Amino acid sequence: MFDQWDVWDALPDNERRRWSLEPYESVGPLCFGMRPGDVTESLGGITANPQYCTRAALAPGRYGTVKGECWGLGLTFYYGLDERLRGISVDALRGPQVFADGMPLVGQVPSRVEQWMIERSESREPFTELLYVNLGEPVSRSLGVVSCVQRAGDRLLTRPVLLPGEAMDAPARFLPAEAWATY
Repeated sequence: MFDQWDVWDALPDNERRRWSLEPYESVGPLCFGMRPGDVTESLGGITANPQYCTRAALAPGRYGTVKGECWGLGLTFYYGLDERLRGISVDALRGPQVFADGMPLVGQVPSRVEQWMIERSESREPFTELLYVNLGEPVSRSLGVVSCVQRAGDRLLTRPVLLPGEAMDAPARFLPAEAWATY
């Protein structure tokens, strides 16, 4: 019989892959600007099913034409019209642990990540680092990170969306609405 709690269980950090974020450039083995085939190849040594792509799933003309998912690693990829990687969403429950400046960003208490972003912003030029989008999700402009949330039973955990530098002027408009949905 299906155990409903399995759906909400988050992997502990020690069972997750550990990836580093290089702002605007890469996370783990993935680089912004990669084509779907390059992403699949990069993940091929890590998981048996590196990517399932859906073409024309996103609004043509505005966001792009390809969405990729790697369920085994808890990743969703968004590609532009040129089929180049322009966004990565990391699942709070199953995704790799992504570190930025030593801070774990995935599967964390949202207020902890937000407070870290606030403290980081205090050492930068005013009004250049931190902004809020959608329903109050904090964004670190210097990291290219939007700290979205995902439900885990009765808790919310962080589900970061990672973006290249060109997205930082209007991060919420850079990807389709589904990238920002709380689930």
